Amino acid sequence: MTIAPERIESRMANSDEPDLDELFELLEHMPVPDGYKVEIVEGTVFMTPQRDTHWQTIRRIIRAVEDRFGMDVNVLSDVRIDFPGHRNGFAPDVALLSRGARKDGLGRWRARDVEFVAEVISRGTAHNDYGPKMNAYAQAGVPVYVVADPYLRRCRVFTRPQGREYKQDCTVEYGEPVDLTGTVVGLVLETKDFPVEPGRTAKQDAEQDAPQQDEGPEREPQQAAQEEKPQEEKPREEKPRGENG
Repeated sequence: MTIAPERIESRMANSDEPDLDELFELLEHMPVPDGYKVEIVEGTVFMTPQRDTHWQTIRRIIRAVEDRFGMDVNVLSDVRIDFPGHRNGFAPDVALLSRGARKDGLGRWRARDVEFVAEVISRGTAHNDYGPKMNAYAQAGVPVYVVADPYLRRCRVFTRPQGREYKQDCTVEYGEPVDLTGTVVGLVLETKDFPVEPGRTAKQDAEQDAPQQDEGPEREPQQAAQEEKPQEEKPREEKPRGENG
């Protein structure tokens, strides 16, 4: 099966929409290529390839969680969890469950038991991670949500969920520690070894988004150069000796 784009979207007609379980059952019979992550976001199916950079970042986050809580900690990766909203069946890159987490009657983990989620940006998925997925995580009451971006080389940390949004948002550039000690996670996430992808840096992104100052009417380059060039002082003309005054 040949897949040209990195993301495949399949929208079902509103008149005959299958429910979330039916969609996943259909996906089980599809020839999904190895190395592809499959999620359903608001009824749309997304298949995204897992890059080396993506997995290496996930591995480092999971290792930090295991170092903090031990090898028996209930941490998941790419496991289906249904979240609030219209047909949201996510497979978070990293999901930390509470110690008392229990599966529901269908054998699935419950969104209300998720204490921490981390997602790693892939090409074409940022609009999900910062949009409907973030809204669903907030609505489920996930206390801490971290987005790692190997292209902009920074992490966004969202805390204090309220309704469908997070009230606190902090940006940490790669190389700086992500301090989560004041949250239920209670750890410091080191980012100095997070792998990166070619792309804009966080500084370049900030400069592009910064408001431009009004510098007045645009001048011609030649005129601007003349105006900015310092004026040379002309030598004072000396009168011939013997002349009066």
